[in-house]
Amino acid sequence: MRPLTAIALSGGIDSLMAAHLLKEKGHTVIGVHFVTGYEDPSPDNGQSTHLIKSHKIFSIAKQLGIDIKIFDCSIEFKKNVVDYFIRTYEAGQTPNPCMVCNPSIKFGTVYDFARKLGASVLATGHYARITLDKKGKFHLYKGVDPKKDQSYFLARLTQQHLAGACFPLGTMTKSDVVKLAADKSFKPIKTSESQDVCFIKGRNYGDFLARHEGFEPKPGLIKDIRGNVLGEHKGLHLFTIGQRRGINCPASDPYYVIHMDTRQNVLTVGFKKDLFVSQCKVENISWIDETPSTPMDVHTRVRYRHMAAASRLTPIDGKTAMVRFEKPQAAITPGQCAVFYKKDEVLGGGWITPDKTYEF
Repeated sequence: MRPLTAIALSGGIDSLMAAHLLKEKGHTVIGVHFVTGYEDPSPDNGQSTHLIKSHKIFSIAKQLGIDIKIFDCSIEFKKNVVDYFIRTYEAGQTPNPCMVCNPSIKFGTVYDFARKLGASVLATGHYARITLDKKGKFHLYKGVDPKKDQSYFLARLTQQHLAGACFPLGTMTKSDVVKLAADKSFKPIKTSESQDVCFIKGRNYGDFLARHEGFEPKPGLIKDIRGNVLGEHKGLHLFTIGQRRGINCPASDPYYVIHMDTRQNVLTVGFKKDLFVSQCKVENISWIDETPSTPMDVHTRVRYRHMAAASRLTPIDGKTAMVRFEKPQAAITPGQCAVFYKKDEVLGGGWITPDKTYEF
């Protein structure tokens, strides 16, 4: 019998079909549905969804013919992901919770649970690819579907993480997955695409943050890049670099958020041309394979929907680098993750830091 393979099942079509493909290849498969505590109905109304036998996820078990275990990781999720999300906004930056969740929860806490079940590998429905070279090193690559590629979100996985990971959909397109599901008469219980911030249901970020004890919105001034006062904001947590909505300051052209100063609680806005910068500093970089010691040419993606841009990466130390783009890039946002590519291979990723030399 082949070793047991666990599959993280959300109820969506991607993880459903990933599980099916594993079974088709002869794997012995067990499903793991992990509960974060932020599912509907949410914990705000005192109800809980975990460990309920009538949970809809078990309809997936019947379709696949596998066993599914429910795993409550709500304590770890709150500590590692939600608290990080809140702290980052309090610091005047824009968090990227998926970049934290994948290494700490999915391939951390959930993988540990899968190991206790006897599984040696945890599979997910991510569109990405893993290879193993002759030296025993793992490599992470983009999924073949450029519209669905999710390698960006996996860039902070380590060799240890990749050794226990499996992405069955990496060589497929989304349309192929949907067609295969229809051909096999599989029916997911979730029909919508996963949100970037899965734990915010039916609320905007500002409302979510305001409901947490100890988080206090701090109104302050809105200024242009010359220092002229244009109006007032209701809290820096309501904004991100490049944002246009919610500024509410009339001008000949639309204003965009250029900078957020948490020390003085000032929101600085400018016009679209003011969004472009030529470089950024990246800290706490997680390198998948070797840590570079000399400058190298890479393509850098500064957010998920950003097309990776040609750039020169200059290491400062093993965890820090300066990235200079061949062409200026718009809305480079502190708190987001910069991910480095060599062609289709992911080299690693780290956190974009505030430009402390930014003065007006």
